[in-house]
Amino acid sequence: MGKKGISVWICSSLTFIAAIHLVEAISVIIFDNQIRLLTLYPLINEKLQAITLPIYFWISAATTLTLWGITCATAFNNPVEAFLNKILSDAKQQGAVETQLLEDKSEVLDAMYDTIVSDNEILAQVKDLMCNVRADVKEIRPVTEGLDKMKTELSSLKREIKRMEERTQSPCLCPTCGKPLLPEFKICPYCGENVKLMPEKIVSLKEYR
Repeated sequence: MGKKGISVWICSSLTFIAAIHLVEAISVIIFDNQIRLLTLYPLINEKLQAITLPIYFWISAATTLTLWGITCATAFNNPVEAFLNKILSDAKQQGAVETQLLEDKSEVLDAMYDTIVSDNEILAQVKDLMCNVRADVKEIRPVTEGLDKMKTELSSLKREIKRMEERTQSPCLCPTCGKPLLPEFKICPYCGENVKLMPEKIVSLKEYR
C-alpha cells in the first residue's frame, strides 16, 4: 500500500503540473498573454521558449491526459480486489469443472436408476409368477392327495384280490381239524373225518375273469 500511495502522489503531482501548463496554454491562446511557466526550467528554458504556441498546447494536453490516466489506473488498482477477483475466477472455473463432473456422474446415475427400475419390474414379474405357482400348487395339492388316497385304496384292493386268489387256489380244508386237503381226499388223513366229495377242478379267480 505504501508503494501505491507514493506512485499515486507522484503521478497526481505531475498531472497537476501538466494541467497548469495546459491552463497557461489556453490563457495564452484566448487572452494573447506571454508564456511564463517555461522560464521556470533553467537548464532547458531556451529550448522550451522556441516551441510554438500550438505545439505547447497539444503537448500540455496530451501530457495532462496521459498522466491523469496513469494516476487513475494506479489509484483504482486494488491488489486485494484483484486477489479476490482471481479467487472468484478460480472458483468459477472450479465450479464449472465440478458441474461438468456432476453432469457426467448424473448420466451414470440415470443409467443406474434405469437399471434399478428395470430390475424392480423383473422382480415384480417374478413375484407375480411365484404367486401364480403357489396358487396352482394349492389347487394341485388336493388332486395329489386324492391320487395318493386312490393309490392306497388300490394297494388295499390288490391285497384283498391276492388273498381271494390264494383262498380260491388253495386246497379244501378239513371241517374238523382245518388242515388242507386235496380235492380227491375223501377221508382226512389227519383226523380221519369223512370229507364230502369235492369237485376235481377248482376254477381260479383269474380264470373266472
